[in-house]
Amino acid sequence: MRTVDDLIAEGVQDRYVLLRADFNVPLDGYSITDDGRIRAALPTITKLVGAGARLLVMAHLGRVKDPEPLGRDKRSSLAPVAGRLGQLLDQRVSLAEDVVGQSARDVAAAVTAGGVAMLANVRCEPRETGSAGERDALATELAELVPGGAFVSDGFGVVHREQASVYEVARKLPAYGGDLVARETEVLRRLTGDPDRPYVVILGGSKVSDKLAVLQNLLPKVDTLLVGGAMCFTFLAAEGNDVGGSKLEADQVDTCKDLLSRYSETLVLPADVVVADAFAADANTRTVPVTEIPDGWMGLDVGPETVRLFGEKLADAATVFWNGPMGVFEMEPFAAGTTGVAEAVADSPAFSVIGGGDSASAIRAAGLDEERFGHISTGGGASLEFLEGEDLPGIAVLEEGS
Repeated sequence: MRTVDDLIAEGVQDRYVLLRADFNVPLDGYSITDDGRIRAALPTITKLVGAGARLLVMAHLGRVKDPEPLGRDKRSSLAPVAGRLGQLLDQRVSLAEDVVGQSARDVAAAVTAGGVAMLANVRCEPRETGSAGERDALATELAELVPGGAFVSDGFGVVHREQASVYEVARKLPAYGGDLVARETEVLRRLTGDPDRPYVVILGGSKVSDKLAVLQNLLPKVDTLLVGGAMCFTFLAAEGNDVGGSKLEADQVDTCKDLLSRYSETLVLPADVVVADAFAADANTRTVPVTEIPDGWMGLDVGPETVRLFGEKLADAATVFWNGPMGVFEMEPFAAGTTGVAEAVADSPAFSVIGGGDSASAIRAAGLDEERFGHISTGGGASLEFLEGEDLPGIAVLEEGS
């Protein structure tokens, strides 16, 4: 893969660079609650700006169910992102009102050397995720915005998507990997190659079905796999426990039984859970052993005994990968399990990789120093697909052009 450093060595002064970033940040209304993904892109952006590039940024925000009419739904606007990026760069970041229309052409033409502008939310352009022909046509129009320019892919959170702004455009322009994509790829290859042992994986989240492929791929390769989050209740049910009103994937119980029978020495389930009589921050709660979940009560976090148990498994680990929270950490009564496990990972001597998404947000919400972790990924889905052994289109296309 050619890198952004290779591009800069070739020369970018007063040259267009089209950058794909992942700025899919969480919002409270129109306020950004976690700008981690914006800050993660700063090393690549500041390199290009410092080298005098005319930088045009593509990104998406949220799930755009009905992309027409473009730009009228403020919930899909990248305005909060452009504002925050401008603050971090200490310069104004212009934002186009469309992706490849007249506004985009005007904004692109106005970018000066060392300047930065953004296109509208690319997910508001239906061809971004359309047929192969539609994606190719959009990529052609995107490339036309940056005559004589280059493409830099630095949105690791989207490299598992075969989309116009990720895949097709990399075939229209000289393509390079940004610092973030290069670092993420290096770290994940370390995990899938020959990681230092003991190698411990922590998986949380809501559904076994979402993590089944990574479970099946990792279980033969890791020393210990700790299961938390709502997905643990399907495993607990497979052991014969009554899980009350907890989230349960009945169609995955037999699969979990099979995994437990084959990997009994590797899989570690919670010992206790925090249960509630309603899915609400003000619900009645209690901590119970996993064998004593009351009828009608739902498990919303792992308990202190589980945090202690998981901590023991992490204490002598050499490599750790963690994806998915241990509970509904967004609600204060159910955040202690995720925070406790995060602290155990931070205290471990292991090289630790936090697999993006909610896990990264939980670490920041807990106020933990990010420097205590080896690497915090920006792409939960991309990280999981990489660990499943899948080829990531957005990486493959960069390597094809090297």
